[in-house]
Amino acid sequence: MPSQSSSASPRRVTVLGSTGSVGANTLDVIARHPGRFEVFALSACTRVDELLAQCARFRPRFAAMASPAHAALLADRLAANGLPTQVLLADDALETIASDEDVDIVMAAIVGAAGLAPCLAAARTGKRLLLANKEALVVGGELFMETVRRGGATLLPIDSEHSAIFQCLPEDRGTWPQRVDHVLLTASGGPFRTRDPATLAGITPEQACAHPNFSMGRKISVDSATMMNKALEVIEARWLFDLAPEQVRVVIHPQQIIHSMVQFNDASVIAQLGTPDMRVPIACGLAWPERVDSGADRLDFSRLAALTFEEADARRFPGLHLSWQALRSAPGTTAVLNAANEVAVEAFLARRLRFDHIHAVTLETLEAVAPSKPSSLADLLALDASARAAANAAALRLAA
Repeated sequence: MPSQSSSASPRRVTVLGSTGSVGANTLDVIARHPGRFEVFALSACTRVDELLAQCARFRPRFAAMASPAHAALLADRLAANGLPTQVLLADDALETIASDEDVDIVMAAIVGAAGLAPCLAAARTGKRLLLANKEALVVGGELFMETVRRGGATLLPIDSEHSAIFQCLPEDRGTWPQRVDHVLLTASGGPFRTRDPATLAGITPEQACAHPNFSMGRKISVDSATMMNKALEVIEARWLFDLAPEQVRVVIHPQQIIHSMVQFNDASVIAQLGTPDMRVPIACGLAWPERVDSGADRLDFSRLAALTFEEADARRFPGLHLSWQALRSAPGTTAVLNAANEVAVEAFLARRLRFDHIHAVTLETLEAVAPSKPSSLADLLALDASARAAANAAALRLAA
């Protein structure tokens, strides 16, 4: 049954990237609790029909799209259907709906570096920021965390692994250094966990997007297949939990029942378990410190098969091990790593680049771009642009 809010009015939520898998799951959780949450604004990239349907159901005050042409089309369709949602056409529309004074919670579910600016806007204005966009921390790092502190924002991780770690850690953040030895991010291993690395050159986009446990967007699915998603999560965990790079470790757990673990200094381990369903960490972030129904199936221990664990193979997943290298390198290196991977994955999905050349593009870009410490959003965007130019050049060379 839907829950009812314990306060006088529901909390207003902006969902950035509402037509993606995380955004759609967020709206599913919100719909289960109409007295507790209310949709304030939605955004999408190009999916006009999907965003129109969401506006019809949730009646947000604002909607935004990535391009003026798609925004204009959405505005026409909303008017034709008699819907009151206002479409924002300005270049800073995402920042506007992330920082509006009437917004309480911002779900940041835009994939890639494009989500950095609205995340910073939400942080500056002290929102509860539910971070499903790992690139905000991978690219922004120290600058992003400093913005969160200065703005008084509440930052809650939505990636299932980071949410699991957050739930396992003591509430008193100041005690973490004295208690925590390391954190263990679990990984499914993706669709090629047992495949001979010598056969990966012929992988197609369709094969790479066939994740064994989750239905995700194409870019994230490819990152899971290469384990670059886990490399980005290592970087994210370093910043979220203020850990040294060596305190973040990865173990392959194909069943994805244990979402991640924390090992404490006394050798005890606390783990968070549950069915593989993104609505669980989403519900946790929306309602924290309370717990509300997520819609996910309950875990039935009597029906569980064995839980197994494996070491992450550096030969099969070389991209994973770039995370620790990037964290120990000059500030800004993680932003270069992220940009190079985005370019390489885009080229692979467009069938312009072989699967096994994704890593090669990343390596060439890291060698070609020498970053300096970014001190502003403009610095980050400039570094991102330089890295993308180098990555595009590398991808063209490898595709020739």
